[in-house]
Amino acid sequence: MRQWIILFKKEVKESIRNFKWIWIPVVFILLGLTQPVVSYYLPDLLEQFGGLPEGAAAAFPVPTGSQVLAETLGQFSQIGLLVLVLAFMGAVAGERNNGTNIMILVKPVSYASYISAKWAHMVLLALVSFTAGFIFSVYYTFLLIESVPAAHIIQGALVYGLWLTFVVTVVLTLSTIIKSPAAVAFLTFGVTITLSLMSSLLPEIMTWSPGMLSSHSHSFFMNGYGNEGFWLSLMCTILMIAVMLSLAIYVFRKKEMAVHTT
Repeated sequence: MRQWIILFKKEVKESIRNFKWIWIPVVFILLGLTQPVVSYYLPDLLEQFGGLPEGAAAAFPVPTGSQVLAETLGQFSQIGLLVLVLAFMGAVAGERNNGTNIMILVKPVSYASYISAKWAHMVLLALVSFTAGFIFSVYYTFLLIESVPAAHIIQGALVYGLWLTFVVTVVLTLSTIIKSPAAVAFLTFGVTITLSLMSSLLPEIMTWSPGMLSSHSHSFFMNGYGNEGFWLSLMCTILMIAVMLSLAIYVFRKKEMAVHTT
């Protein structure tokens, strides 16, 4: 356990040195506070500067608080995920390419501790950034638009946090398999976009999909409960995260052992 804590602290210090603990939360905070502000002032902006006929701005009413929070998650799913993937795409592949991992693994360090410490740090940074941005979104939604039941907010945020954890795990797993960080990012985007599109277009077939978690979180904001198939999607996502993390450890061990025996 002491070894794991040392590795985890190493990851945190490295991210602080690279300012990831500053700019990633800042991006999420900006996204979080922008959405309710834009939603509230959009009708006035359209009326003043949109060149629309008189009264046309009324066709763009201010959305409800639940809708604003759901739209905020939409921003996180686009720009936020882009930022996270670009920040983490070299988690293992980058260190393997520049030889940093050799300096660590030359010591008696277990492969499971090495990978799991990276995963824990990546998840922590992603969830802290998401939480910071979402708090700003909730605050300005309450201030400008209307309140949303706290239980709905917490449940929806927890479900979306699991989706972020899934995406981060995909990045880490691909980073252990593929040497190129750019290829890791490309494939991660491909996986997440495919899951999201398939879940949106074929919800009856994709009830198990992690891509359904975003729509379930929206449902929690609106209604206080998930859509049909929520528990199946939740359990499948947790299982897939565990499988991918185990696969990442296994692949990393095999690759490193092959390097040391040649």
